[in-house]
Amino acid sequence: MSDLLRLATAGSVDDGKSTLVGRLLYDTKSVLADQIDAVTRASVDKGLSTPDLSLLVDGLRAEREQGITIDVAYRYFATPARSFVLADTPGHVQYTRNTVSGASTAQLVILLVDARKGVIEQTRRHAAVMALLGVPKLVLAVNKIDLVDDPAGVYKQIVAEFSELTAKLGWDAEDVVEIPVSALHGDNVASRSANTPYYDGPSLIEHLESVPVDADSTRHEVGLRFPVQYVIRPRTAEYPDYRGYAGQVAAGTVRTGDEVIVLPSGTRTTVERIDTPNGELASAQPGRSVTLILANYVDVSRGDTIVAAADAPEPVDSFDATVCWLGDKPLRPGARLLLKHGARTTQAIVGALIERFDEQNLAADPNPESLALNDIGRISVRVAEPIAADDYSVNRYTGSFLLIDPAGGNTLAAGLVGDALTAVEVGTEVGL
Repeated sequence: MSDLLRLATAGSVDDGKSTLVGRLLYDTKSVLADQIDAVTRASVDKGLSTPDLSLLVDGLRAEREQGITIDVAYRYFATPARSFVLADTPGHVQYTRNTVSGASTAQLVILLVDARKGVIEQTRRHAAVMALLGVPKLVLAVNKIDLVDDPAGVYKQIVAEFSELTAKLGWDAEDVVEIPVSALHGDNVASRSANTPYYDGPSLIEHLESVPVDADSTRHEVGLRFPVQYVIRPRTAEYPDYRGYAGQVAAGTVRTGDEVIVLPSGTRTTVERIDTPNGELASAQPGRSVTLILANYVDVSRGDTIVAAADAPEPVDSFDATVCWLGDKPLRPGARLLLKHGARTTQAIVGALIERFDEQNLAADPNPESLALNDIGRISVRVAEPIAADDYSVNRYTGSFLLIDPAGGNTLAAGLVGDALTAVEVGTEVGL
């Protein structure tokens, strides 16, 4: 079991995400006493009888004024069993792009629903996004369970509907856990509550401490993938001829003596040395930031990818991809954009809009005229410079990209190389 779990929260507006995250921080004693005192005073000023724990995490003034989460905020807490990095993402449909960003590296997502509302449109949208992103584990936190008249019946109904949805989205039953909680009062958050006798499972923190998630579950078994972020050439008296290629190992393992290929040029060479600020390494695993010294003086630039010679991907200049459109203006065929893959940015043209995914009914709408804000669809893309991409189902890091507005620099789409919709399209309607 990994000592570190990366997780994210998602859910609709007013489902209680900020309160739940505040409760997690409070119950794990991850906030300072003066922070608690400040929250208590602010809560009294608002006329509340108990501390408003959402104030621990809503840091922007607009968030405090509106009582919603707008930006993605990363929180860090720990228990004796495990450490956690949590991306607290917004729930409003306007900020779906932030939810996509926060969940893109998560090993587990806590998806909240308000027990009084049940599974709603935004719940289904977020579940579909998590399925497309390949999030391995999912927790449905049925929040505000203390506010419904028949908590056992409501919980059972929500679980049944959500289980049907996640099964159709491709999750195995053992990878999805449902927990009734009251973030406000702490029921089933840090410890099991006597207020939910109909539920005999773990508390949320107990589950987070024990869920088996591979530390490298977001990277499948492929050979070395090393996007070059920076070329180091000191040209000093001490290092007159040093030429290193800095980056982070995105997949596979690199070892001294390994035969590698530089893409897209196709130049073959071997790894002579692996440098770090703390000295040389014999090997480096995924997630490790290192500098590679190659045996030959080859032409390598920022944006190139150093890959294992044994299973080097074929660089592509045209491919199909699944995108979540995040721009205010619709995407139409022929759009000229920038595509950022790893450290490489190149010009791109969107060809056909192959299909739009109806996440509410889990069905495909072929050949749409456009993709609007928050639409998920499959498109064809052509790029000016070839990219060394894997299918997203093979590797989440080398199979993802961004589409960017060339005029303003805004991110317009999060993209996945290949047909990520295959696993979730079923062509039948699921009742809302």
